[in-house]
Amino acid sequence: MGKTGKLFEELVSIMEKLRSPEGCEWDRKQTHESLKPYLIEECYELIEAIDKKDDEMMKEELGDVLLQVVFHSQIAKERNAFSIDDVVEHLNSKLIRRHPHVFGDSSGYSYKQWEDIKAQEKGKKKSSRVGEINPLVPALSMARRIQENAAQVGFDWDNIEGVYEKIEEELEELKKVRSTDEAEEELGDLLFSIVNLSRFLGIDPESALRKATRKFVERFRRMEEMIERDGLVLEELSLRELDEYWNRAKGGDEE
Repeated sequence: MGKTGKLFEELVSIMEKLRSPEGCEWDRKQTHESLKPYLIEECYELIEAIDKKDDEMMKEELGDVLLQVVFHSQIAKERNAFSIDDVVEHLNSKLIRRHPHVFGDSSGYSYKQWEDIKAQEKGKKKSSRVGEINPLVPALSMARRIQENAAQVGFDWDNIEGVYEKIEEELEELKKVRSTDEAEEELGDLLFSIVNLSRFLGIDPESALRKATRKFVERFRRMEEMIERDGLVLEELSLRELDEYWNRAKGGDEE
């Protein structure tokens, strides 16, 4: 057994010990349901590490995500449902099965072939080429994935100019709405078009929005500090005064 196998076995043993009567009280109390928020949190912390291009942070967060996999598998083993061995075995089989162009006699990668294999695995007669909607996936990521699937079969804009035109069209339609329901629909169309633009630019919309939000928060905090240093109260300033401080805070982006 190589180093990786030994280390993984040690990890599984550690989790078994933590869940045992002689283990940790907190770990013993956890369930699949109670661990859900931790799994989500760890995934987003990993995404943050990737965005920061911080290898040390990424190494740590990948470990935390792996911990969640081992944790859930141990709980399932105690229920006599499945074990970490079953999880890995199932994953290995699926990877080989879904890549016949690598492990079989298929001539090359085919999106249609990939979707057909998935459909067969799930017991479906036919799989939609556009994919399925998972209501738990963030909306921007879901829109990007759906668009990518549609583009795989040729349903896409010929060039980025068409995307820009569509955004302008959707923005004009949004300006003409007369009700909240209409506004919601047209705003959704506009956002969907902007996701298309991000795809053409090779940018993940979730990542872009996170960075923009983080930048706003940093500038706002910088503005608050400036106002406080000047002995003023933010809530008592006019919009014009706030704009002046905001512009000064923006200047600090280059520092």
